[in-house]
This record gives sequence, structure tokens and C-alpha cells, in this order.
Amino acid sequence: MKGHFKKRGASWYYWVELERGPDGQRRQKSRGGFKTRKDAERAFAELRDEVRRGAYIEPSKLSLNRYLDEEWFPSIESSVRPTTLRNYRDLHEAYVKPTFGRTQLVNITPARLNEYYAELLASGRRASDGGLAPKTVRNVHSMLHKALTDAVRWGHLSRNPVSLAAPPKPARPEMKVWSPEQLRTFVECTRNDRLAAAWLLLVTTGMRRGEVLGLAWEHVDFTNDRLAVVQSLNVVNYHDVRLVQPKTAKGRRSIALDPTTIAALQAHRVRQLEERLQWGEAWAPSDLVFTRENGTAIHPQRMTSWFEQLARDAALPKIRLHDLRHSYATAALAAGVPAKVMSERLGHASVMITLDTYSHILPSMQEDAANSVAKLILEG
Repeated sequence: MKGHFKKRGASWYYWVELERGPDGQRRQKSRGGFKTRKDAERAFAELRDEVRRGAYIEPSKLSLNRYLDEEWFPSIESSVRPTTLRNYRDLHEAYVKPTFGRTQLVNITPARLNEYYAELLASGRRASDGGLAPKTVRNVHSMLHKALTDAVRWGHLSRNPVSLAAPPKPARPEMKVWSPEQLRTFVECTRNDRLAAAWLLLVTTGMRRGEVLGLAWEHVDFTNDRLAVVQSLNVVNYHDVRLVQPKTAKGRRSIALDPTTIAALQAHRVRQLEERLQWGEAWAPSDLVFTRENGTAIHPQRMTSWFEQLARDAALPKIRLHDLRHSYATAALAAGVPAKVMSERLGHASVMITLDTYSHILPSMQEDAANSVAKLILEG
């Protein structure tokens, strides 16, 4: 096999004559979109190696839209979380289908993907002029990578072009947290709120919103002052809320509780039993710890709205509900709680995620460590 190379515009292409097919027809293979001749030569060498090993697969002429809608989404429906599938479908409908989705699988190249990502960054928004955030573009990249990995496994492609594309680097958002004093103010101002125990639980454990709303009484151990995180209440399809399993094994965890939080949960249980008696047969049977007055689940967005109103009433700086988790973690690490312990309490997949997320407080921790150890060694 001998490859032929040519530059068209700013990109390099190669083409090659393959062995005739079973019908005797000539088969010519070509690919383009390479930035340099060296890239084109490298791709040709990979093709030649595949042909020699008998591993070459004739790329599918399916469009990306047809592949996703007719094959990929139906195949993963039973193996991914409902929220994950919904997110994938939303990304496809909003950002892939209108433009890039008409591209045939055979014509998807790393260079074309990079151009597509640049287009999304520049003018990818639907409702208004402007580009998408780097994180959203990376989500599109992640979805396409998973989809085309399966396309390779199913024989549509010989390799995954998304693996060689370069999505934008994520822009780390500025983390806004409350100080321990501000957290204390929030707890004091919400002491008489119907969901006082929920707000305290968020502040003293760093649990996620969905984890708190998905907590069931059977998972609260008042004897040993602990609770188990085994499910989360998540939004699917905007209005539908469902209990789902944690994304990772580390997400399932046991969390020790302080006496004040235990007492708040016990008081909340008494309040909930009183509400159940008032509603009688109209009470919606549920074992959830935090519900609406009639026993039905609380929509996560409603809880976010309540939090924002309570923070305004307390005259506290504006932060997101999820930032209560960051505030708790920052305060705990600054107080000297080991990162490994915090990783376990927060349900991070690894301690490296904890260290990376809260790297902004590591310098001060190192200074404290240096001073403490030096004082112990030098002063006894």
C-alpha cells in the first residue's frame, strides 16, 4: 500500500487504493482535515497497519444523528442513570443535532471536532448571542467520546476520533464560601424554619442537596449518631424527581453526626409525625426525612429557592446552595481535619479530588504545619 498526500487549503489529506472488494470494484480510501503532513502520514501508517493485521473496518456512512438516535441512546437506556441519559439527550438536541449531527461517522475527524468545539465556544448558545461555557463544551465532548467508543466496539469505526480531539480546558469557577461565623449566623437565623434540621445537616456534613432530600429515616442511626448516604433525590426531565443511586462506590458512605445535628433530626421527626397526624389519610406515604407538609418529596429547585430567600433574610453574602458544601469543607480543612477524612465524608471518588478542589487553602495549612512541627521540635 502506498499513500498519496496533498494539501487542500489549510489541511492535509491522504488517499490510498485498497484491494478490490468481493464484487471486483475498486476501493479507494481517503481522509483529510490533518493540520500537518506528518499527521496525515501517521494516520495513513495506522490504516496500513490495520489492513496488514486484518483489523481494518470500513467506516460507517451513518450520520451522527441517526447513530445516536437509533442505536446509541436505546442501547444505553438501561445501563445509565436517568439523569445522565436525560443530560446526554439534551446535549444532543441542543448542540449536536442542529449542526454537527448531520456529519457522517466516516467524516468525523479530530480536526473537524476541534473546529466544532471552537464554534460552540464562539456562538453555541440557543437563546441568545454568545458562546457556550468551556464546561458545557467539555460535556458535549465527553458524551461524543462515550458514543463513538461504542461505535468502534460495534464495528462502525476502526478508531475513535474524539480521543484525539482537544476540548477546551475547564475554567475553574471562583469558589464563594461563607466563613465559620457566617455559617453560624445562617444556622441561628434558620433555627425556627420548618427545615431547620436540613439546613443544619448541610452545614455540618457537607452533604449534597439531593443526598439530603433523598435521606430516609431507615438510614439514620440515632443509636450510633450516624447516617448512611445510599440514594439521592435528583431531577429528571425538569419536573420529574426520582431517587437514584450514588454515581460512584465512594458516594455510598456512612457519616458521623454531632450531638446538635442529632438533636435537630430528632426534633424534626416529632414535627413530621405531628404533620402526618394533621393530614391523616391525605398524607403521602414516604420514609423520607425531609418532605413537604403533606409528605410528598421536595423538588430540589424549591429547596434552592428557599435557601436563597433565607440567605437574603439573614443579610449574608450571595452564594449557591452547593457552596454550603464548599464552605463546610473549607472550614474543616482549615481546622486541621485530614484531607482523607474529608474525602470520605464528602463522598469524593478519591482524595486527589478533595485536594484539587480545595487547593486554595493548602498554602495556609502548610504554614500552620511548618510552624507547629518546628515549635514541637525546637521548643519541646
